[in-house]
Amino acid sequence: MKIGITCYPTYGGSGAVATELGMALASRGHEVHFITYAPPFRLPTFSPRISFHEVAIGQYPLFQYPPYDLALAVRMHEVATQQKLDLLHVHYAIPHATSAWLAKQMLREAGHDLPVVTTLHGTDITIVGQDHSYHAITKFSIDKSDRVTAVSQHLKDETVRAFGCDNRRVEVIPNFVDPAVFDRRAYDGALRQQLGGGRKVLMHISNMRPVKRVTDVVQIFAAVRREIPCVLVMVGDGPDRSAAEEEARRLDVESDVRFLGKIDGVAPLLASADLYLLTTDSESFGLSALEAQACGVPVLGYNVGGLPEVVESGVTGHLGDVGDIVGMARVASDMLGHEARWRAMGDAAVQRAKTRFATDKVLPLYEALYLDAVR
Repeated sequence: MKIGITCYPTYGGSGAVATELGMALASRGHEVHFITYAPPFRLPTFSPRISFHEVAIGQYPLFQYPPYDLALAVRMHEVATQQKLDLLHVHYAIPHATSAWLAKQMLREAGHDLPVVTTLHGTDITIVGQDHSYHAITKFSIDKSDRVTAVSQHLKDETVRAFGCDNRRVEVIPNFVDPAVFDRRAYDGALRQQLGGGRKVLMHISNMRPVKRVTDVVQIFAAVRREIPCVLVMVGDGPDRSAAEEEARRLDVESDVRFLGKIDGVAPLLASADLYLLTTDSESFGLSALEAQACGVPVLGYNVGGLPEVVESGVTGHLGDVGDIVGMARVASDMLGHEARWRAMGDAAVQRAKTRFATDKVLPLYEALYLDAVR
């Protein structure tokens, strides 16, 4: 099939999933066309059967805010026409699903009925979509999509509740991970030595928005550090990075906190970690938690949203109450201080990732959905 994919190309779970999906589809013989304003951050420079089509945004004095959604719709129409696409798969409801509907209407005028598949990832439903300014257009865009998927049962339930969608219209297809890439055994441990110098390595990866509560990460680490020699590795960037840096200075742990910035290939980093911290207070899935588990790293997070669908508390990690710094630190110290318990959790995490969320388990669900939409 010839598939057009639109996502936010910036650092974040939805863009990562969309890119990994496109690469996996291409490896199975499909032709994939990414349509967005910049190359997705995980997209290789070149890959067979994958093309990138940039959305150019015109700058005119009349437009205080250039209309990206309209430019995207035009580019979708162009690519669909020129490449004879079989369908469009958009990630994140607005503006991508809205633009896809516009492109679909333009194509229909030329006798080309192009199915639109929309995947909901989280904040497009839980935060942005429920803002009064966007609620109506988000609902319209979901309703007008030919097929709709959500990355967790939690997100599906929230979509049905917030937008009155027919429960049968939203199909749950979880995020996925390639066990061959996220495999602790594939890396020699040199990076672990560089990062930790023989100490335990705690890690967090995110776009560091307020919802990620990155200062909680630093506070938990500081408490664990008082009990066990360890370092904290913070990967990514965003508006709250400076707050996390300031918190590390305030708690006098900045010498053991590494802020690495944005890094595309996180598998070697995760394979060097002993514990992964995810302190978000609203999480529809938790892709980084899944990738950590695939690397045999237990996950410590808050019991919110779709994260319990990914992390089995007490088995592959621990999920606690939002803001419970003391409790989370106590569990982390206990976990890291008992090698057999830590190893058992790591082994269980790998098994869970392989049996429930491996690429070869999830990709056929999308392929079946595509065939159904085209028919």
